[in-house]
Amino acid sequence: MNIHTIVVGDFQVNCYILEPEQGKAIVIDPGDDTDQIADLLKDKGLTPIAYLMTHGHVDHITSLREIAEKFPAPIALHADDAAWAFGEESRIMPFLEVPSKPEEIAIDLKERREIADLGTPCEVIHTPGHTPGSVCFYFPRCSVVVTGDTLFAGSVGRTDLPGGNARTLAESLNKLKELPDDTQVLPGHGPASTIGNEKRTNYFMRMP
Repeated sequence: MNIHTIVVGDFQVNCYILEPEQGKAIVIDPGDDTDQIADLLKDKGLTPIAYLMTHGHVDHITSLREIAEKFPAPIALHADDAAWAFGEESRIMPFLEVPSKPEEIAIDLKERREIADLGTPCEVIHTPGHTPGSVCFYFPRCSVVVTGDTLFAGSVGRTDLPGGNARTLAESLNKLKELPDDTQVLPGHGPASTIGNEKRTNYFMRMP
């Protein structure tokens, strides 16, 4: 599966575009720079079949409505984040305004749910802690997990923002430790890693 990474917005979010089948795309976390995302889709001849959100923070969803209007496809976001993600709680002044809400969130992301019709198996791992509705997307066929702001190379997401909880995040990291060590970690910010490398070197993943 081809994976394209676009770093978008002032907060340098990794927007991932996955190609599970020829001509099809899974767009994960379209945080900003709609034109850049659209240009890549057009240049590669890709049609989105789903928009998957790792969580509801504004820097990860700012372009969601606009790109989905250009290339309609079902949108997936955990209900615990959808409840606040498009309200005043999401404003980050002076950088980001409240994001526009899509007309429909078609897929509620629940623990261990298999998302159908993506052209490749995709398992949802609910990983609250950074936000209540944070999730990771595990693609076992290609040994990839998209972790959003739950797990970074060498670090983890903040827990001091509204809805964050350090103890809950630690429990979520234990779920990720169960994945095979060679699983590639694609985080919401920064470079990629592997589960095995994070278990060896990441302080937060080494904690029991």
